[in-house]
Amino acid sequence: MEEINDLIKQRIIKLENLKAKGINPYGGKFTKSININELLQGFSKVSDSGQEVTLAGRVMAVRSHGKSCFIDVKDSTAKIQNYIKDAELSEAGRTAFENLDIGDIVGIRGEAFKTRTGEPTVHVKEFTMLSKSIRPLPEKWHGLKDIETRYRQRYVDLIVNDDVKKVFELRIRMIARIRAFLDGRGFLEVETPMMQPMPGGAMAKPFKTHHEALGIDLYMRIAPELYLKRLLVGGFEKVYEINRNFRNEGISPRHNPEFTMIEAYQAYADCGDMIDLTEELILDAAQHLFGRYKLPHGGGELDLSPPWERIPFREAILKYSGIDYKKEKDLKKVAKDMGLDIRDAKLDEDIANKIFEKTVEPKLAKPTFIIDYPAILCPLSKKKPGEPDLTERFELFIATQELANAYSELNDPIEQKSRFKEQAEGTGSKMIDEDFVRALEYGMPPAGGLGIGIDRLAMLFADCDSIKDVILFPQLKPEQK
Repeated sequence: MEEINDLIKQRIIKLENLKAKGINPYGGKFTKSININELLQGFSKVSDSGQEVTLAGRVMAVRSHGKSCFIDVKDSTAKIQNYIKDAELSEAGRTAFENLDIGDIVGIRGEAFKTRTGEPTVHVKEFTMLSKSIRPLPEKWHGLKDIETRYRQRYVDLIVNDDVKKVFELRIRMIARIRAFLDGRGFLEVETPMMQPMPGGAMAKPFKTHHEALGIDLYMRIAPELYLKRLLVGGFEKVYEINRNFRNEGISPRHNPEFTMIEAYQAYADCGDMIDLTEELILDAAQHLFGRYKLPHGGGELDLSPPWERIPFREAILKYSGIDYKKEKDLKKVAKDMGLDIRDAKLDEDIANKIFEKTVEPKLAKPTFIIDYPAILCPLSKKKPGEPDLTERFELFIATQELANAYSELNDPIEQKSRFKEQAEGTGSKMIDEDFVRALEYGMPPAGGLGIGIDRLAMLFADCDSIKDVILFPQLKPEQK
């Protein structure tokens, strides 16, 4: 730390040198003629006499040769070598050059050429300091063992690790493609409240806040579902929202308290339609991002080729654990013998779900739809015709983690209110969304609804093990001073 402080002091001296010469070390607008990647792509057309270019970016390396040097400058697209000769610069340019450090952001005007070794290079004629870097970049950041520091200082992580930047560029392209896919299917993107008078649409612990002007408590949304279905009541037939949700729960490689999902609802559709939509959407994204269905994963390959397997919830547990939870006389004992924490499990179906998480999920590497969930676990889903203890619901698992959840949406207001009461009694909650029930009383068309975890899908496509690797600024414990 003392060494870093000394380097900062040296850089501050250079900062003052610039100011003393009348040079603003934090300049204003600078117009580029081309980005570096475009320049590199067209370099075969550049003759030795040179094409004049104007670039801007961050200095990533300096190789001095007396009164001249080579510097590597990187912008958001690529990196290029630049040749600078002190005597060829203006007085202001020489001052900026003499007080240069790695990490500084500079503007350059010069002529593009290739060195004798064929290296694309810019011969600098004008040199401008745009932002003086006070804190030095870490030399061995890429191999840093304390990964939490990289998450906490994501801005540095992005500067020095191109692979990290590529992950987020992939995520951005993925979301854009999902939008294009749904827009092309006639879905309309909408926005619903992030602060809600009561949490709904999922079983989760909410974050609570207070609105001073209204004098009421509000909750950060755990899901947008109930508002999106109100729009179906209002006459919209296909809607979706790429939404930020908040759940006051644990942090793990697969969970962040603030996360992104896409929820889509289609009137006159059902769970089967949502299975087709989910499979087609993810395959479409894979095709546009990679041009194929086989993706690198965990040192091997993951094949997303359709069709994807479908297994009922009860059958999956029996297949992978040997347990038929419907026939077990003492399911609690079975679960305890497996080492499961079932203190918050009030029903056999809750225990069965924990057994599923323990024994089935780790086996679901290939894309698999788990269907026919117990009705008691799905208060917003329609029951399966002829099997009232089951619902028309699926969860999609790929690479052992849940990526999507969908229903044939319950649109019977009387049954919905009964389910809400049953759920409230089971959880000890007193909150029932009476306005949502009232909306259903006006009539909601039969519909299918779908939720896909954007962060987890990004993890899949980017081959990342932690959700923190695909969230620019993940939630972390307070920094230790």
